[in-house]
Amino acid sequence: MDRILMNYLKVSQHLSQQFRSHFGKVNLTFPQALALSIMGAEGPMPISKLAENMGSANSTISGIVDRLERLGLAKRTRSELDHRVIYVETTEKYLEIRERAKSGVNEYFNSLLDRLAPGEREDVANALEVLDRALTADRSSQGK
Repeated sequence: MDRILMNYLKVSQHLSQQFRSHFGKVNLTFPQALALSIMGAEGPMPISKLAENMGSANSTISGIVDRLERLGLAKRTRSELDHRVIYVETTEKYLEIRERAKSGVNEYFNSLLDRLAPGEREDVANALEVLDRALTADRSSQGK
């Protein structure tokens, strides 16, 4: 267990450093980039759904969306059916920088994965899928 935890922490730290460096080039933090990525993929959604997808509290996500709005990358709109519900979505400005950010992340991962043997890439993919299933099941059992 200690080996798994230590390796997980090391990998997380390496990836966090890379993401901070990469997204810093487009003036975004990792949580901001993640929120934009989710909204870009799924379209307009209530803040509560974005918070759920990111595994964060509504208040945390609201602060992230505030900063994204100031950057002109996201906007809030009230639901026409239920005025208590506020949707968040990306803007055209986000679409302009999305390809630039996406290509940088893809280049980094392709470069990293090219250093692994095909069997190692498959091992990494399988291990991450198993870990994701365990984390998802744990989260579900906790009612989150």
